[in-house]
Amino acid sequence: MKFKIFRFNKVKSTNNTARRIIKNYDYDFGMISSDLQINGRGQYGKKWISYEGNLFVSFFYNLKNFRISLKKLTKINCLMVKKCISQYYKKKIYFKKPNDLLIQKKKICGILQEKVNKFNNSYLIVGIGVNLIKSPFIKNYPTTHLSKLINKDIPKKKFEIELKNIFENNLKRLIKRRV
Repeated sequence: MKFKIFRFNKVKSTNNTARRIIKNYDYDFGMISSDLQINGRGQYGKKWISYEGNLFVSFFYNLKNFRISLKKLTKINCLMVKKCISQYYKKKIYFKKPNDLLIQKKKICGILQEKVNKFNNSYLIVGIGVNLIKSPFIKNYPTTHLSKLINKDIPKKKFEIELKNIFENNLKRLIKRRV
């Protein structure tokens, strides 16, 4: 399984862009990447604050050939993002339900999942925001960014490709084999 990459300079939301691509084209697997996201969304209708240089991607995939539940896929998606971050940050990374990743009790990543139907197929969109170089100030919710934690700049494109490879390698094992 390979994700078709769709790159943009600026989008309203990578999840909205993924939804549009699913509805208008015939791709089973895709990755939307943008340098800037002007109307990012988080859980429960909250706004995702998107600073240029941070990671904004959405993966989408057709659920028809997966042999596990959506609940398990949600956990696996979070673990794959955690795996990518842990390649840079070697200490403990915590999972906070429903889908945030925290380091030192501060949010570093948010994941927004949405299910979309097209004809007889269901797709899962996994929107991922990772604070790579800057973190927003959110009252009563501490945040951090990866370059601050490791004292080193993280090349966004490198991180993005590593994350794509992790998704491809792990999801292909979950697809039902055709007999």
